[in-house]
Amino acid sequence: MSVGSPPLNRRDAVAAALARLAPRLPDFEAEAALDRALASPGLRRAAPETAARLALITYARHVFTDYDDLLADGYDRDSARHFVLDDLNAALAAWGAAPIPEDEAGEPEADPP
Repeated sequence: MSVGSPPLNRRDAVAAALARLAPRLPDFEAEAALDRALASPGLRRAAPETAARLALITYARHVFTDYDDLLADGYDRDSARHFVLDDLNAALAAWGAAPIPEDEAGEPEADPP
């Protein structure tokens, strides 16, 4: 895809949005987040930027935090999200992405793994 040209398909559009949202995201992490965005039934009709952002957050929450362990230990989803918010925001910041404010920690995500 050349610079300035519109994306050719959904994959390209979501990949371009992901690159804008998280400019320092390593390629292998970007591919994983992109695959999640494209595989999520809930994100199929979402705008590319929305799909990219939610998939990025979901990927980081499940891979770079103790979220799944907290759920396995019996914490409810909102409590687990509260406890991992700092780690999640650290991952997002490392990738150049905007952090999640505390009051938005319980927002929807792409389908979990």
